Amino acid sequence: MTTSHQDPFFLRLTEQNEKYRYKLPSRHDAGNFIQNLINFLFPISQDCPNCPSKDLAMKYADLRDELDHMLQPLLPQLEKEKGEILDEIFSGIPDIYEMLLADAKSITDNDPASVSLEEVISVYPGFMAIATYRFAHLFAQCGIPLLPRMLTEFAHSQTGIDIHPNAVIGRSFFIDHGTGVVIGETTHIGNNVKLYQGVTLGATHVSKSLASRKRHPTIEDNVVVYANATILGGETVIGHDSIIGGNAWLVKSVPPFSQVYHQSKIEIRPQTVPAT
Repeated sequence: MTTSHQDPFFLRLTEQNEKYRYKLPSRHDAGNFIQNLINFLFPISQDCPNCPSKDLAMKYADLRDELDHMLQPLLPQLEKEKGEILDEIFSGIPDIYEMLLADAKSITDNDPASVSLEEVISVYPGFMAIATYRFAHLFAQCGIPLLPRMLTEFAHSQTGIDIHPNAVIGRSFFIDHGTGVVIGETTHIGNNVKLYQGVTLGATHVSKSLASRKRHPTIEDNVVVYANATILGGETVIGHDSIIGGNAWLVKSVPPFSQVYHQSKIEIRPQTVPAT
C-alpha cells in the first residue's frame, strides 16, 4: 500500500503533532535512570557482577549525563538553565540519601517480617516507591515539568503504589505491603507515618477548577493508617499520634491521639433444623 503526504490521515496527524506543547524522554529512559540512581546509592543487588567496575565519581558523572540527555527534549519548557537545574539536583542527592536511609531503617525496625536493611532496600516495593517519589519531588521543586510524574508512574507500574511527586512527605516514612496505596498531589504527611496497603489519601471532588487548591489531607507525625482506609479532603487533618483503622472513611479532621475504627457488625444467622 502506498501513501501520500496529502493523505487525509497524514495531514490530520501532522496537524495534531504540531499542537503538542511538550516533547518528552522515553518511559524506558526515565525508568532506567531512576533504577540506576537507586542502584548507585544502594549497590546491594548485583545484576552484572562480571562487568568492569567504575569508581563512584565516574558512575556519578554517568548519572549526570543520563539526566542531561533526558532534559534535552524539555529545554523549551525549563524555567532555568539546564546546567543550573542539574547542579541543584545533584547537590540535593546527599540529603535524599540520608532521608532514604531513615526510611529504610523505619521499615526494618517496624516490620517484624523484615530480615535486614539490605532486604528492605532491594526487595520491598514500599521502599522503591518512596525512593522514586523523593527524587521526583526534588525534580518538581527544581521546576522540571512532566518528568517527575514519569518517574513516579514508573514506580507505580512496578509496585502498585501511586505517589504524586508534588506531595510533601516527612522523614522515616513507611509503606507496608503497599499495593493500592494512593497519595494525592497536595497531600502533606509528617514524620514517622506508617501506611498499609490500599490506603487512599485523596480529594472529595474531582474538578479542574480545584487544581490550584489544597485538595488532599494532612497527616501529622506518628500516625498509623491501616489497610484500605480512605481519607479525603484538603481541610482534613489527622492529628499526630492517631490510629486510623482498616476500611475507615474520613472526610473530617480528628484531633491528636485519636483512634478511629470502622465498625464491624456481627449478626448470627437463624439456625434451621432439617426436617425429619
